[in-house]
Amino acid sequence: MEPVTYQPGDILRETTKEIQAILGGRLDDLTLERIVIGLFFTGVKLSNGVGGLCFTPIKAVPEAVCCPSSARVMPTSGKLRGMKVMQIVDEILSGNPLKKTMGIAVLNALSTLCWEERPLVTYSIKRGLDAMDELAIPDGSYVIVVGALIPALRALKQRREPFGILELDASTLKPDEMKYLIPQERASEKVPQADMLIITGTTLINDSLEDLLSMRKPGARVIVMGPTASMLPEAFFRRGVSLLGGIIVTEADRVLDVIAEAGSGYHFFERGAKRIVIEST
Repeated sequence: MEPVTYQPGDILRETTKEIQAILGGRLDDLTLERIVIGLFFTGVKLSNGVGGLCFTPIKAVPEAVCCPSSARVMPTSGKLRGMKVMQIVDEILSGNPLKKTMGIAVLNALSTLCWEERPLVTYSIKRGLDAMDELAIPDGSYVIVVGALIPALRALKQRREPFGILELDASTLKPDEMKYLIPQERASEKVPQADMLIITGTTLINDSLEDLLSMRKPGARVIVMGPTASMLPEAFFRRGVSLLGGIIVTEADRVLDVIAEAGSGYHFFERGAKRIVIEST
């Protein structure tokens, strides 16, 4: 086994290789049947009917202000249907945030296909459960939340013990949460102090996840949550992640229709998609 590294994009690269090893030549025949880049989520449906999702990083596309610059962000718009899925995956590390988003959505769809094809041995998938329901936070533990994960922040505020928040956009936090905000320049100091890290899956998009995992202290419990992190878990587990909380798309067209109308997770959970918890056994 190759040594574990923590370079940006390593988890996506390794997951891509694992999917290729499982599906092999079947990938050659899979194409993109439908894609919707919505306000909150990007969704894909593959030619075999399997769907996948990823968060849409609108704030990472500063060019989207007028037609000429927006066209440069997605020059292939109108030409994506029928494209080979591996062509889309190959663009994940191109530096284009929307191409990366599409690639991650495809990886999530392909991961679902892998789970249908291969029996689980080293981990389990529980369907219909929220990752927050599986968390037991010991008294006295110092927790850091990466991203404005509302369910996690709500639970931690009710707990009434100190915790920290790492969030690039402080405007997403409520006034009573600002006192927990950790300045970005102190991340390398505070993250190694955490007994538990609850990390948004969107860190896969902005290439910060591997760095955060490299800073965790030995024994710290790490949870990565959100529809973006709904893929094969081995690369995460090798870097100390304890649990993934994501989703499986069960009715791709239904979910994509919701996304096309600016829908969020609350509009499609249990109505075309199921929450899942992935944990090492």
